[in-house]
Amino acid sequence: MKKVILAYSGGLDTSVCVPLLEEKYGYDEVITATVDVGQPKEGLKEAKERAEQMDVKHYEIDAVQEFVENYLHPLIQANGSYEGYYLGHAIARPLIAKKVCEIAKKENADALAHGCTGKGNDQFRFETTYRIHSQPNTKIIAPVRELNMTRDEEKKYAKKRGLNVDFEEKKWSIDENIWSRSIEGGKLENPNYIPPEEIFQWTKNPEKAPDKPEILEITFKNGTPTKINGEKHNPVTLIQKLNKKVGKHGVGRVDMIEDRILGLKARENYEHPAATALITAHKDLEKLVLTRKQLKFKKTVDQEWAELAYNGLLYEPLYNSLQAFIKNTQKQMNGTVKLKLYKGSIQVVARESKNALYSKELVSFDDKTIDQKDAEGALKYHGYQSRLTKTRQNKK
Repeated sequence: MKKVILAYSGGLDTSVCVPLLEEKYGYDEVITATVDVGQPKEGLKEAKERAEQMDVKHYEIDAVQEFVENYLHPLIQANGSYEGYYLGHAIARPLIAKKVCEIAKKENADALAHGCTGKGNDQFRFETTYRIHSQPNTKIIAPVRELNMTRDEEKKYAKKRGLNVDFEEKKWSIDENIWSRSIEGGKLENPNYIPPEEIFQWTKNPEKAPDKPEILEITFKNGTPTKINGEKHNPVTLIQKLNKKVGKHGVGRVDMIEDRILGLKARENYEHPAATALITAHKDLEKLVLTRKQLKFKKTVDQEWAELAYNGLLYEPLYNSLQAFIKNTQKQMNGTVKLKLYKGSIQVVARESKNALYSKELVSFDDKTIDQKDAEGALKYHGYQSRLTKTRQNKK
C-alpha cells in the first residue's frame, strides 16, 4: 500500500494536491498534516474540515511554542531581516517540514509531498528539510510544480473534483503565522499598483491611528524579550500582545520588491508589528552593550544568517557556527528600550542596561574624569599614513 504525507495548509495549492496524488501519482493513502505556527484558528479549522471532506486522515501539530522559542528568539538575536522582510514565513517552513517528516516516520510513509509552485521560495525550504529529516529513499513529490499547473488550472481542477472551496472569491494570497502576515497575488503583482487598505488586518491605517503617541518599553534578558512595560509575559503571549499594541499605531507595514531564491523579483506586502518593534529595540540595545568591533562583525554575521534563513538552510553547518557567535554576543544583552509609536512611525527614545559600555562621566563635557590633553598624543598619529602619502606625492 503506497502512502504519502502531504504538508497541508488547506489552501488551493495543497487542496488540489490530495486528488492529484491519488489520481496522477497512484497513492493509495494520502495523509495531510497541518503544523500550527500561530496561524488563525479558523484557518486550522478550515484545513481540518477540508481534509475530512476529502476523506483523508489528518494531523494537526501544535508547534507555536517551539516556533517562538527555537526559531523566533534566535531570529531576534540575529536581527533577522532579508531586504527588509523579517523572515516570518521563511523560518517557519523548515519547522513545518520537520514535523511532517516526523509524521512520515510514524506512518511509515513512502513519500513526502508539498504544494509549492516552481516559481517561489518554499519549494527550496521544504525539500531541503525533507531530504535531511526523512528516511533514505523517501520520495519527494511536488504536484503543482511537476505538472506545471497555473492558478487558473488549479481552480478548474478543484471544481472538476468537487472540492468544496471558495478560492475564486479571494482577491489575494494570504499567509500568516504569529510573527508575520504576507499578502500577494492578484493586482498586487503589478508593482505600480497602490495596495488598497482592505489588504491590511494587523496594522491600522496610519492616518486613522491614535492622535496621541505611545511609549512602549521592552525588556530583554540575554537578547530575548521578556517584558512589555515591566510586565512579564510568556514568549507566545508577548508577541501576540505586541502585534496588537504596535499594530494599532499603524507600525509594521512593508511593501517591497523582493529577490527570490531563483533570481525572480517579486512584489511582496507584509505586516509584522511585533517583529518591527522587537528588532528595532534589540538592535538599539546592542549598540549600547556591544563593542564597536563586535557590532561591525555581527552586522556581517546577521546578514549571512538572514540569507541562510531565507533560503531554508537552517541545517547548513555555517548556520550553527553563526548561531554560536550570535549566542555568545547575547550574554550581556540585558536591559530595556523605550519605543515611541505614532501614526506609522517607530522611534527609539531611551535605553538602559547594567551592561552598558556607555559612561556618562567619561563622555560628558562637564566632567574632568578624562584629561582632555591625553588626546594630543593620539592626534599626532591619527591619519599619519594619509599625511605621509600626501607629502610624497607633493615631492614628485
